[in-house]
Amino acid sequence: MLPPWIVALAVILVLQTAAAFLTRLIPVASPAFMAEFGWDQSWIGYLSAANLAGALVLLLAGVELLRRIGYVLAFQATLIVGALSLVLFHVPSLTVALFASALVGLSNAAANPAGAEVLQRFTPEARRNLVFSIKQAGVPLGGVVAGLTIPPLIGIYGWRTALLIAAAGAVVVTILMLPFRSRIEAPHEAKLAPRMRIDLAVPLRALKTAPGLPRIAAVGVALSVGQSSWFTFAMAYLVIVHGLSLAVAGLVFAVMQAFGVAGRIAAGWIADRIGSVVTLAAMAALSGTFTILFALFKPEWPLWSLILLAAFAGATVAGWNGVEIAEVARRSPRHLIGETAAGNTILIYLINMIAPTAFAAFVAATGRFDLAFMIAAVCCWLSLPLLWGVDRRL
Repeated sequence: MLPPWIVALAVILVLQTAAAFLTRLIPVASPAFMAEFGWDQSWIGYLSAANLAGALVLLLAGVELLRRIGYVLAFQATLIVGALSLVLFHVPSLTVALFASALVGLSNAAANPAGAEVLQRFTPEARRNLVFSIKQAGVPLGGVVAGLTIPPLIGIYGWRTALLIAAAGAVVVTILMLPFRSRIEAPHEAKLAPRMRIDLAVPLRALKTAPGLPRIAAVGVALSVGQSSWFTFAMAYLVIVHGLSLAVAGLVFAVMQAFGVAGRIAAGWIADRIGSVVTLAAMAALSGTFTILFALFKPEWPLWSLILLAAFAGATVAGWNGVEIAEVARRSPRHLIGETAAGNTILIYLINMIAPTAFAAFVAATGRFDLAFMIAAVCCWLSLPLLWGVDRRL
């Protein structure tokens, strides 16, 4: 019999990976369907923003709503809705595509409160950073799956069939996890509260309940600018600006996401030994540096150098989330873990919605992807003064 914390981690990791896979489908497949519909490729930033807007709507409805439904059940239900909504991308309407992106984002909204609540209950203290980082490794892992499978499927069957296959896969994976829900779901709290009170400010107020929480949340916001820029625009940058094929760009994207998996797990292991704050500072410094290098990329660089850069960037730009989320959970009052996780997620999703929109607007106005990536790098470096002295150790 496996220890309960391993079962909990495995289930949450699978669901997190499925949610990330659905989200990453949009930037990976966008060069194909946007070209067919005659849309400007920079509009992927608006689809990404809509994805996060859908997540924010659910989070702002209140963590109490998720708790009453059941965190894990809510997570699984939003995955099914997101998968089924992929069929809407077949309609050649930007409005419909924005709505579909918002529906896909619902599972991202449920992922962090569900994961934080379940894992904080089951995980031994000495393994907290590592376990949370493994859970967050599901985000780039979903990107790996998307980057490796969707471009070939598009090449063989076309993007419409590729999205249907992806939707079916996400539904099947979610259904396979249903039997484990009863083992990790907290007791249903609807019986404990006859009336549900929704207060939109509760998650954000929860971030003020412990020393250092606001600053750690702000670090997540700053680092998210760089991460969302890579996740949303790396494919478009390589295909449109530098003329790489969709398959080669997909390989680079998959390498970045794969090393994001390794980076998150390694960061969690390191943070359990040297501390979360020092680890986050190192990730911030490296994230900015590798984003600058990506902005300076030239087509004459050998492919191996681009893949190497994508690997290093994946380990850092995409590697910090688990440590940051675990640190928020560690500093949180135990009875407010779901609320602080939701508040932290709201802030990150807000910047993940604003940053791609701003990136897209900047590129539309200037035509310069490289300068936009440089600005994102500076935002990563802004994490360093936020971390300075937060625990009087850095």
